Amino acid sequence: MSFELVFLPTDALILVLIAFGIVGAWHIRRRPHLVLPWRRVAGSRTGMVSLLVLGPFLLVGLLDSVHYRQALPEQNHGGTVYSPEVLSAFDALAGDLRTRTEKTYSAPLAAHLYAKESIETPEGKVTREHPRLTFGGAHLTDPDRQLVRDVAKRGLFGALGGLAVGLLMYFAVASTMRTRGAGADKGLMRVFLARQRGFLWGLLRAGVSRSLFIATLTLAVCIGTLVALAPAYHVFGTDKVGQDVLFLSLKSIRTGLVIGTVTTLVMLPIAMLLGVAAGYLRGWVDDVIQYIYTVLGSIPDVLLIAAAVLMMQVAIEMHADWFPTSAARADARLLALCVILGATRWTELCRLLRGEALKLRELEFIQAAQAFGISSLRIMMRHIVPNVMHIVLISVVMAFSDLVLAEAVLSYIGVGVDPATISFGNMINAARLEMGREPVVWWPLAAAFAFMLTLVLAANLFADAVRDAFDPRLNRTEAS
Repeated sequence: MSFELVFLPTDALILVLIAFGIVGAWHIRRRPHLVLPWRRVAGSRTGMVSLLVLGPFLLVGLLDSVHYRQALPEQNHGGTVYSPEVLSAFDALAGDLRTRTEKTYSAPLAAHLYAKESIETPEGKVTREHPRLTFGGAHLTDPDRQLVRDVAKRGLFGALGGLAVGLLMYFAVASTMRTRGAGADKGLMRVFLARQRGFLWGLLRAGVSRSLFIATLTLAVCIGTLVALAPAYHVFGTDKVGQDVLFLSLKSIRTGLVIGTVTTLVMLPIAMLLGVAAGYLRGWVDDVIQYIYTVLGSIPDVLLIAAAVLMMQVAIEMHADWFPTSAARADARLLALCVILGATRWTELCRLLRGEALKLRELEFIQAAQAFGISSLRIMMRHIVPNVMHIVLISVVMAFSDLVLAEAVLSYIGVGVDPATISFGNMINAARLEMGREPVVWWPLAAAFAFMLTLVLAANLFADAVRDAFDPRLNRTEAS
């Protein structure tokens, strides 16, 4: 084979999360009382638009989690030898973005390096000028006159192409919804097919669909513009070693998603087991569990995480033979960081579940189960846990953004992910030293901030929509 699939530990955990999501969706679909809150989410403009924005982030993260090693040219000794460099499906799709490396810094959409260098002219004189980039704007013969026009032309064509793709995508989704009998989009399709007032006007009058329509086109225009400009320019410039900042920002998405999701696999079992047990069993079990999370809550998180990360880092360096590639070693540190964060951040959810379990154990259906002699374990699994899942879901969704920001903070102070791992925190840490120079190199920090802000803001807005939909104070009856 020309390549060999590589399964990193975090890749396997991501597959486990996807499997859980599929099983959970199948379980929810068969129970109308569980479908109703998600219908509330689907009817929320904020929730659906934020989910639409999260879609490209999730897609990039999944593509970046499919790893492989390319086969090297055959040697005389026979057999297939694979490269030690571990790539991903996203690297293959990104193409030249990964390999187009300049000498050093270049500003966004520039054709020259950011700093002047001594250049010898054909006449033998030495002058101080900004050298041309090897890849950015290399097709231009006179950048001073052609750059602005070429960027505007490519950006316009990319925006129009993205707009066309966005319209086709929305049209396809609306057609599918019409086929399945969706009311609002069914009306949209009638407007479109009958050509009564024009397709665009019909879409803009469709309630929630109007917000989705505008968000879809806006997102498609932005992506189309980036796709059109990226092959010819460094859209967000380059960093100190000449790497494309747009590529680094996109590669950082997977790290943020892994921190925000894989940590959940560690945190949830601990919080649910101890929280439900403390609330239902009470007595000395409750006292012990309260003592444990009170002690953990009294220790500053940063100090506890930093100490654990440093010990883990020493263990990895002392056993370098455990990891066949540098990617495996970096992934081991990323996984260890997820475990450490999960082991230190379960206390808040545990406290919430304990309080809810204390309330549920006094209700009539729990007392009836006790009167029938049902075991405590069965009562907790069949009656307590299903009735606290709304709290678990809300807490998990709202904790995602906190975990993404935690990685950035920890990597900024040097106790986060491996320095070889591309992440928002490492990008910010590398860019902070350049903010004090003259002229200021601002674009690596701005790009990391923009991508992280978009991811965290969309996650927070979606969390708000989920929280409102699962709020027990809301009317649970189906809206007409």
